[in-house]
Amino acid sequence: MPEFSSSIPLPHIPEDLTLEQFILRDTDDNRPLRPDSAPWLVSDETGRSLGLKEIRERTTGLANDLYTQFGIGEGDVVLIFSSNHIDYPICLWAVHQLCAIVSPCNPSSTVPELTHQLLQTNSSLIIAHASVLNVALASAGEVGIPRERVVVLEGDGDSPRGVVTVTQLTAQGLRLNLGLGRKLCPGEGRTKVAFFCASSGTTGKPKIVAISHFAAIANVLQISTLNRVNEPYTSWEDRRYRPGDVCLAVLPFYHPLCDIQRDDRGCGPEVHLYWNASERCPTQNKSADACSSSSRSLCKEPIVQNYDLSTVRAVMCAGAPLSEELNQQLIALLPHAHIGQAYGQTESTGVVSMWSTSTKHGFNGGELAPGVVTRVLKTDGTLAYYNESGEMLLKTPAAALGYFGNVDATKKTFVDGWLHTGDQVEINEKNEVIYIDHLKEIMKVRGFQVAPAELEGCMLGSELVADVCVVGIPDNFSGEVPLAFIVPTATASTMIQKNPDEVKKLIMDYVAGLKSPYKHVRRIEFVNDIPKNPSGKLLRRILRKRAKQLIFSPAKL
Repeated sequence: MPEFSSSIPLPHIPEDLTLEQFILRDTDDNRPLRPDSAPWLVSDETGRSLGLKEIRERTTGLANDLYTQFGIGEGDVVLIFSSNHIDYPICLWAVHQLCAIVSPCNPSSTVPELTHQLLQTNSSLIIAHASVLNVALASAGEVGIPRERVVVLEGDGDSPRGVVTVTQLTAQGLRLNLGLGRKLCPGEGRTKVAFFCASSGTTGKPKIVAISHFAAIANVLQISTLNRVNEPYTSWEDRRYRPGDVCLAVLPFYHPLCDIQRDDRGCGPEVHLYWNASERCPTQNKSADACSSSSRSLCKEPIVQNYDLSTVRAVMCAGAPLSEELNQQLIALLPHAHIGQAYGQTESTGVVSMWSTSTKHGFNGGELAPGVVTRVLKTDGTLAYYNESGEMLLKTPAAALGYFGNVDATKKTFVDGWLHTGDQVEINEKNEVIYIDHLKEIMKVRGFQVAPAELEGCMLGSELVADVCVVGIPDNFSGEVPLAFIVPTATASTMIQKNPDEVKKLIMDYVAGLKSPYKHVRRIEFVNDIPKNPSGKLLRRILRKRAKQLIFSPAKL
């Protein structure tokens, strides 16, 4: 039976540690640590930095007060609603010290979207950045979370009045000596949930992926082993990742493929909170993880030319495949850097494959990580060999536990130990993943998953929309953007005769008021009917073909 796997052995994965214990307190041989005096986290905007000693202290202090003030303990869910912040990982690790569950949420979420995630995860406490506090408070009110259970991660200005802050809780907790943070029983880490991550799933509507501590730790070890962080496989100067280098936090910490515990501790760099190309960036040796849209910004933003990028050692891109054109532009911009791609999804807890250390420039999804076994299922039901395409099925120690509260979806996606990814790939003779396309209906917009059904349901709430089908169309910046085929209502049809563009704008504005920016509909085409099968299922493939005739006029962002 054709199966593909890495030739690199996977090291022992501890089954009795929480992620916080593994990151901050364990001494695993495969996880290099920085000296206590060296900074682990740096905010370039404020100049503030945190070393291991202070991170440990602040984590324990915050955990103490989360326990005493709010009763957070095993199995409770804390939703973190924030952009990148130097205390974000402190919040994450403090929750894990209590054996509670972290549910990271996109800070661009609207009140309905945040409310939905709060309900799906049964969250009982919100930690929100000051810039999105109003959204957090509104959503808390919708689900019955008291105002006093909304904690604020302070921004650059004054702390908001009438709400408790992370800094206040940490200071109070540091005065306590509670001795929290038990060691798990043997094997308990395999089932103890660490994260509830929102995902569109491999098919269907948005779901909550349950990820265990064991799976998260496994992915750290998979990444560090694949990158040979403890091996003198080449000269120090030519090694891709080295303890002591700087990692720019380009991807948001809430992103499932970015969670702060992976690269920063797996490879030992100093993490700088950095996002915008126009912001000051450090000059030390550095690496960056990016999605395709941010990679395009790096190549296209004129201001980038004002900076000396000669110290950039590595750029890893994920979220959507890079085009050949963009690959070459990155290489031209950063000729000395290692540049490549990685493949993964929320259901695999992160990285499944990544470009090899033996290859400076990777042009596909990279080689399979240690411990990953894959099959490629062809459309005729047989298994593919090398260079034959089909759906990727995989086994990995980092596989998620399933979809929280959704047994049916779990059974369909996690079958007999195999994760059905819904992605069409090929595997070549080097055990490298060549990503082809989505088999699923999910769109990838700027690296984020967008479910057409979610947008369709939203637009059907408009008095202007009688029926709708959403498909993705290619876009140079975002990878894909949503195009909506809409059957207008009678009212809308009358308006269309006078000004069709105005009706399109009204519908787009309607969606924009309810959905995050990356979910906004970028193009609308009015049609007389939506093709469906006898059972009423949308025949999306027919409209995809029609959409191909429309993509010559680029979508406007």
